[in-house]
Amino acid sequence: MNKIKNFQWDSLIDALLPLFATLAALGVGAIMLLLLGANPLTGYTALLEGAFGSANALADTAVKATPLLLVGLGICIAFRSGVINIGGEGQMIMGGLASIALGLAFPEAPGLVMVPAALVLGFLAGAVWGGIPGYLKARFNVNEILSTIMMNAIAVQFMNMLLRGVLIDQTQKGAAKIPQTMRLAQAFDLPRLIPTRLHLGALIAIILAFGVYFFLWRTTMGYRIRAVGLNAFASRYAGIKVERYIVLSLLLSGAFSGLAGAIQVYGVSHYMITDGTAAGFTGSAGFNGIVAALFGQLHPLGTIPASFLFGALLVGANKLQRATQVPAALITALNGLVVVFVVSSEIWRKRRARKRAIRAVAAHTQEEPLTPHAGPVQPSAEGISGGHS
Repeated sequence: MNKIKNFQWDSLIDALLPLFATLAALGVGAIMLLLLGANPLTGYTALLEGAFGSANALADTAVKATPLLLVGLGICIAFRSGVINIGGEGQMIMGGLASIALGLAFPEAPGLVMVPAALVLGFLAGAVWGGIPGYLKARFNVNEILSTIMMNAIAVQFMNMLLRGVLIDQTQKGAAKIPQTMRLAQAFDLPRLIPTRLHLGALIAIILAFGVYFFLWRTTMGYRIRAVGLNAFASRYAGIKVERYIVLSLLLSGAFSGLAGAIQVYGVSHYMITDGTAAGFTGSAGFNGIVAALFGQLHPLGTIPASFLFGALLVGANKLQRATQVPAALITALNGLVVVFVVSSEIWRKRRARKRAIRAVAAHTQEEPLTPHAGPVQPSAEGISGGHS
């Protein structure tokens, strides 16, 4: 009974570790606010009001959480297979570029046809961009962290080239044109809940979260992906084609990020513009989605509330800045603190799990009954006499 209670208590602590980490990060942020002469209570009250204070605030939080959730779902798949996808930014960009290129190429197409086609194309573009590092990992053992980061840089430069070239809005006047596309036809806008900015993409992301859960835990392919992540050598011995599932996991991870980029275009901005960096389009969702997935314990369903929480932090931070008149750099630092603390809590959770496993093995060894050592069998006197008779 005590062992069961200890296990339940440890599981509860592990589940709450990301929340404790977030509170600790906000505590450090409160100290920083005090050092800048601002009232932390006023600041955090403004943050909550900005994120949850009205229907529009809740809608903005959900809109901000949508790309985090989609990227986080891809991260869950990749991490479960034992590979790390840091290329969400580039995959979002490629998904956005592919989807908007399709919309601009066929402006007269019916929205019921164009919107699903654009989202699927964004999904496929992200899959290709994520599949390339997956193939390099499986075929040549190229470190996927380095390759996905480099693919981010390539995607940014590709976006800059297109938005200053073939995709630039030619209707702009003046010699210096802003590197942006034309606005998509209004018929291509994702349906939204008027008068808020909440669009259909948020519902799509939640449905896909349940789909990813079913895929990972209720299908043979998902089981093999998780098996490869737990032990690639044992999986290969069992007949699982490890390289194939590494490619598949990064391909799917990139696909969800590409879909996030397409939804960002068709649901939020309706055009693409570049400031020369990935964050100008993605809002750093490709990186924040990793933290949301870690916060959700790399579980698709746990990533839903985690994404909503991080969306709230991002939306509420703007009102915190206005209320306390602190530099914008503090908001960036606060978000960075949350990232560092949450990632650190994941490392701590793994260490706790390792220590529990060691204790369990030690306890099991002590409880095993000791079998008496059987020495060599000595012949009995009766047997000896029988042998002489």
